[in-house]
Amino acid sequence: MYKKGDIITVRVTGIEDYGIFVMIDDTFTGLIHISEISDKFVRNINDYVGIDEQIYAYVISCDDVEKKVKLSIKNLDYKMDGSCNPDKLDGFRALREQLPKWVNDYKKENRE
Repeated sequence: MYKKGDIITVRVTGIEDYGIFVMIDDTFTGLIHISEISDKFVRNINDYVGIDEQIYAYVISCDDVEKKVKLSIKNLDYKMDGSCNPDKLDGFRALREQLPKWVNDYKKENRE
């Protein structure tokens, strides 16, 4: 149902030392492992989210049989406070989108 790359809304249902448990819908649950919270050292997960908070999360993988989803909030504006941009996955998105055009332009310029 969910696929890698989807950005979805989830509700935090639990916080452990190793990650954040979330409810996605009536069927699917998810885990945001501590390594998927930030590129920086995460001392206290409670500094990032709170119980019952709704946040955006990036789908890493989905097990349709077990109804479990691996998620990430690293490199994502995950807070739903009105200032978030869920389409901003990471700082390299613009480069990734432009690279094919730049390569084609370079090839055309160097053929002539």
